[in-house]
Amino acid sequence: MVLIKWFWKPVGKFTQHERALLLQFVTGSSRVPHGGFANLMGGGGLQAFTISSVNYRPYILPTASTCINLLKLPEYTSEEELNNRIRVAFECGSQGYGMA
Repeated sequence: MVLIKWFWKPVGKFTQHERALLLQFVTGSSRVPHGGFANLMGGGGLQAFTISSVNYRPYILPTASTCINLLKLPEYTSEEELNNRIRVAFECGSQGYGMA
């Protein structure tokens, strides 16, 4: 899926701090567990990092369900829009946010 490729492309260029913010946003923890991503815990035990697409609406930000390590990405129309929106979400929303 092109949306997933668009997501991972800039993540490879993120600083360590940006990666920690992204991880905090999606999982509720800024640290990778001992043993790596295979050992991510969710509300009911081991839970993989998952990305799901959601319907696009203008100006909507990505959201996350931290209890199940789920990143919900709107189906953005461009890679640039996705990159901008994900940065706003994890830089401003890693501690939670609501409607603005």
